[in-house]
Amino acid sequence: MARVVHSYDDPDRFVAGTVGEPGARTFFLQARAGIRLTSVACEKEQVMALAERLDVMLDEVARRFDREPAGPVSVDDTDPLEQPIEEEFRAGTMTLAWEADAEKVVIEVFAVVAGEQVELEETDPVAAALESDDAEVFVVRISEEQARAFARRAVALVSSGRPSCPFCGRPINPEGHICPRANGYRRHVRE
Repeated sequence: MARVVHSYDDPDRFVAGTVGEPGARTFFLQARAGIRLTSVACEKEQVMALAERLDVMLDEVARRFDREPAGPVSVDDTDPLEQPIEEEFRAGTMTLAWEADAEKVVIEVFAVVAGEQVELEETDPVAAALESDDAEVFVVRISEEQARAFARRAVALVSSGRPSCPFCGRPINPEGHICPRANGYRRHVRE
C-alpha cells in the first residue's frame, strides 16, 4: 500500500480544536493552506503532550543557540475548527523535530496502528518516515512563533474541559462523580 502524506509547509493555520461538549469532546489537529484542509482525530492527552513538548523543545533550542525564546504570534487564534471537519485518520505515534537550517518545527503524526501504544517522541523525522510502514502521515512545518501559539491554544483548550476532582484528580461531570477517595459518595463542585 502506498503511503498517503498530508504535508503542510508554513500552513495558513495549524491548531488543535474540539467538537462536542466537555466529557464527550473529540479532539483534532487541523491544518489549512489555501483551500486545502486536513483534520486528524487525536486524544486529549496527545494534544497536551504535544503542547508541553513543543515548549520544552523551543526553550532548549533557544538555550543551545543562545537567544531569547520566541513568543507566540501577537494575536491568539480562538476561532473554532474550520468546516467541514472530515477525519483523515486517528493519530497514533507523533514525532517532533527542529530543522535548524530552516528554523522550523516539524510535527509528524502517524496513523494509529491496531494495538499500538500512543506516544510522543522526539526523533529524526526522516529516519522515522523510513522506519514506519504507516499508511498515512500528517506532516506540518511551522515557525517558532506558530508553535508557541499552537501550544498556548492547546493548553487553554485542554483546561477548558471538565474540572478535576481535588481529591482523586478525575474529571467531574455536571451531575458530580463517584470519588474513589470518598468511599463511594458522590462529590459535586461548588461554584
